[in-house]
Amino acid sequence: MHATPPSRGKTPGIDHYENFPVASWLCPAHLRPPIAAIYHFARTADDLADEGSASADERLSQLQHYRACLLNATTANQAPGNWPRVFAHLHHAIAQWQLPTEQLHALLDAFEQDIRVTASGVLYANDAAVLDYCSRSANPIGRLLLHLYGIHDKKSLAQSDAICTALQLINFWQDLSVDHARNRCYLSIERLQQHHMPTTLDALHTLKNHPNAINLIADLASWARSSMQFGQNLVHTIPGRLGWELRLVVQGGLAVLRQVEHLGPRVLQQRPVLRPLDWLAVAARSLQM
Repeated sequence: MHATPPSRGKTPGIDHYENFPVASWLCPAHLRPPIAAIYHFARTADDLADEGSASADERLSQLQHYRACLLNATTANQAPGNWPRVFAHLHHAIAQWQLPTEQLHALLDAFEQDIRVTASGVLYANDAAVLDYCSRSANPIGRLLLHLYGIHDKKSLAQSDAICTALQLINFWQDLSVDHARNRCYLSIERLQQHHMPTTLDALHTLKNHPNAINLIADLASWARSSMQFGQNLVHTIPGRLGWELRLVVQGGLAVLRQVEHLGPRVLQQRPVLRPLDWLAVAARSLQM
C-alpha cells in the first residue's frame, strides 16, 4: 500500500528502479525502521527468486533457507543466518510491533509460486488465478502497513487489498517488455482469448503486431484502474503523513497507468518511466483527492 509491491529487482547493492516511493520523508519517523525492515525483507527475497543465473531448484532451496531465517526471527533466540542485516532489523520490528508474520510468509509463498510458474512456461489460466497470486505477492504489504497504524477493520483491509492489487497489476503491465525477455507473463489465457490473441508464451513476441493489441492494453489498464478506484478512498481513513503518502502512491500508480495507455501496444517493447514533470502532476492530483 505504502511502498511498491515486490516486483522484479536486481541483486543487493545494485540500484532498484522504483516508480513508487518507499519509506519516504512523508512517513512518520517512528515507522520508518519497521517499514524499511519489511521492504528489505521483501526485496532480498525477490532478488533470491529472480536475479542471477541460479536454476529454479536452487532458487527454491535458497528461499527455503530464507524462510527458516524468518521463522528464527520470530523467536527470542534469533539465528543470524545468511542475511544477518535483513533479519536483525526484521526481528526487532516483529518484536516491537507484533507484525503478523503470516503476511511475511505469504510474500515468500508468492516468490516460490513465481519461480514454479516461470519454470513451467505456462500462462495463468484466468484472471482469478492472477488475482490469487496478487493476494500473496502484493496485498500483504498493505496489510502489514495498516497493522503498524493499528487499523484492522474489514473495509480498510479490503480497500488496501484493492490498492495493492492495482499497483501489482500496474507493475505487470509496465513490465510487459521486461518480463517477456525473462519468459514471464501475467496475461491470463482467459484475457488473451477474449481478445482473440495467441495464448502461449512462445507467441508473446507477436502480440505487438496483433490488430487487437491496442484493445488488450486498454482492457488491462481498465482492470487495474477499477481496482484502484475501489480502494482509493482509504486515503481518507489513514491519518497524518501516511495518508498523504498513500495519496502519492495512488496517484503515482495512476500516472504510470496513463503512460501504459498512451503507449498502447508499444508497452510490449518500451517500459514507462515517470519524469520530474510527471511527479509534479502526481503531487497536484494528490492534493485534490
